[in-house]
Amino acid sequence: MKLTPFTDTHIILGAKMHEFAGYNMPIEYSGIIDEHLTVVNGVGVFDVSHMGEFWVKGPNALAFLQHVTSNDVNTLSPGKIQYTCFPNEKGGIVDDFLLYCYEPEKYLLVVNASNMEKDWDWCVKHNHAGAELENASDHMAQLAVQGPKATEVLQRLTSIDLSSIPYYTFKTGEFAGCPEVIISNTGYTGAGGFELYFYPQYAKQIWEAVFKAGEPEGIKPIGLGARDTLRLEMGFCLYGNDLDDTTSPIEAGLGWITKFAEGKDFVNRAELERQKKEGVSRKLAAFEMIDKGIPRHGYEIVDANGNPIGTVTSGTMSPCLKIGIGMGYLKPEFTKPDTEIYIQIRNRNLKAKVVKTPFRK
Repeated sequence: MKLTPFTDTHIILGAKMHEFAGYNMPIEYSGIIDEHLTVVNGVGVFDVSHMGEFWVKGPNALAFLQHVTSNDVNTLSPGKIQYTCFPNEKGGIVDDFLLYCYEPEKYLLVVNASNMEKDWDWCVKHNHAGAELENASDHMAQLAVQGPKATEVLQRLTSIDLSSIPYYTFKTGEFAGCPEVIISNTGYTGAGGFELYFYPQYAKQIWEAVFKAGEPEGIKPIGLGARDTLRLEMGFCLYGNDLDDTTSPIEAGLGWITKFAEGKDFVNRAELERQKKEGVSRKLAAFEMIDKGIPRHGYEIVDANGNPIGTVTSGTMSPCLKIGIGMGYLKPEFTKPDTEIYIQIRNRNLKAKVVKTPFRK
């Protein structure tokens, strides 16, 4: 298994470790519910150094990105971040990722760890424009410091005014005495906070500084288990669950990152444009359990008569709401809020209702 610069620290701190995307990663420390509530109410730190980072540079960078991504890169300016995806030739999604605009001819792609090799091969294959591509994944580490008290904690470690970094923007500068740290505000928890990108040699220094600064706020390390429950309470998609090579961005409710701008001839544009115009046979929807039960990935969804109408893609017991919540692809006529549906759990059809996200308001 691959290691992050923090793997030994996780083990020393007693984390439950498990393989994730080829890495030995912490799944939980004090327990998923405790860690979840720590982030919602205070501040927690996630090691997300397993994520992939690709640089795209040069005079042909924009042309390349306009071809391989669904969103309109033309709208980005330095310091801005865009959520987007790589559409494939079959109407599905190769991966969803974040695109950072560093300079007019310099961009950073932050991709899912499980898709790193696939994404890199996809970029190389579709680099007809001749952009400069660099896989920097082994040369970058990342911590996500999340929660309502994160800004207060991190501000003690940098002269950069964190209040001047609004949602989906970033700045680069000194942090905890380390140079060239990217401080970004994207968040995958809905609780506020920042992501820190830095060279691996600064990992120990930054980790220790962050935890010392956060002592008064009761800062804790957080595992991937709580990261999943936190993102699900916000209704954020997870690749491999809610998105994959067979799900289109239109089906997934990501029409807002699928831009049919003039002159943007991206991969499989015609098919996605047709889907947007004519509609799709299934849509991703969120639901809350009415009956007691925990929905899980792969469970079948049926109507009141027991007819199959969809499949659960993500589900859990919400630590904040104390009820089962989930998302799944449904026939479009069942996706209106308050529609009653049934989740098949242990051979029983348990009642649920479609709701709007986020679950955690």
